[in-house]
Amino acid sequence: MSKTEVVPWHGMREAPIVLVTGSESYLADRVFRELRDRVRIAQPELEVTDLDAANYEVGTLLDVASPSLFGEPRMIRIANGESGGDEFVTDIQSYLEVIADDVIVIVRHGGGNRGKKLLDMLRAHPTTLEVECAEIKKDADRAQFVSAEFNRLGVKADRAAVGALVEAFAGDLSELAAACEQIASDALGKSITKEFVDTYYEGREEVTSFAVADMAIDGNRAEALRLLRHAIQSGVDPVPLIAAFAAKLRQLAKVGGYTGSPSNAAKDLGMPSWMIDKSRSALRKWTGPTLGRAILVVAEADSMVKGAGRDPEFAVERMVDRVASRS
Repeated sequence: MSKTEVVPWHGMREAPIVLVTGSESYLADRVFRELRDRVRIAQPELEVTDLDAANYEVGTLLDVASPSLFGEPRMIRIANGESGGDEFVTDIQSYLEVIADDVIVIVRHGGGNRGKKLLDMLRAHPTTLEVECAEIKKDADRAQFVSAEFNRLGVKADRAAVGALVEAFAGDLSELAAACEQIASDALGKSITKEFVDTYYEGREEVTSFAVADMAIDGNRAEALRLLRHAIQSGVDPVPLIAAFAAKLRQLAKVGGYTGSPSNAAKDLGMPSWMIDKSRSALRKWTGPTLGRAILVVAEADSMVKGAGRDPEFAVERMVDRVASRS
């Protein structure tokens, strides 16, 4: 049975052995970086060595971790632990028997079944702290991440602002984190609202696309078409615009089809509560048949802009018109 204490990535702290697990590379890199910075605040003379388990040479870990002449504190960061061979695992085992007081060893394991022997060995050792960096996929988890970032940065943001950022940076987590830092630094101590986020990132494809989708789904045909034409003139690609419509309609379908307890909806649907509330409000203007037709309309437009049609702009404008008109 494992003896290891397990904490989330934001609960990291110094320990003789730090095992960083999970597939979210951005969070793992952040753990590496922030642990180094924390130790260096107290011990500026910290010496950092980076090793790669995938290209490990026998004896390297023991050599780097051996007592130094002047007793400087050291941090050894080991990448790709899951790819380490028998020599690497053997050296880790040897090191666990003679752990040095002035050394922190951080081992990165990207998840999966590879390197199980290494995981079992490290987790069974009482000095190991495991830091989980699970991939952040669900919108609810991304919203929680944004809220935690703003708390860390000492600024307040309302739910709509958090939602706008999650929608605007639906891809890379590092972009989302950078956006939080940038917008927090420019907010000048003010509370961050959706209007602030929309103005700040005006012209970004994801923001513009979701704005068009929101207006169309709300039934505001004239405003949806106006925003669409502005988006096209600004160079917004039809593909992410259609993806925004598809994402919004999927949210409506998930919420509309949910029959579980309202208190469990956020967990069961993988959506933050504000998004569920927004979808429920939008669903008042939809029926099952009109929602089904809208989903087919978006699928048709997606096919048209990806080669089945000759005029992508016409296909997108027709989609917006039909979704907004419920036709």
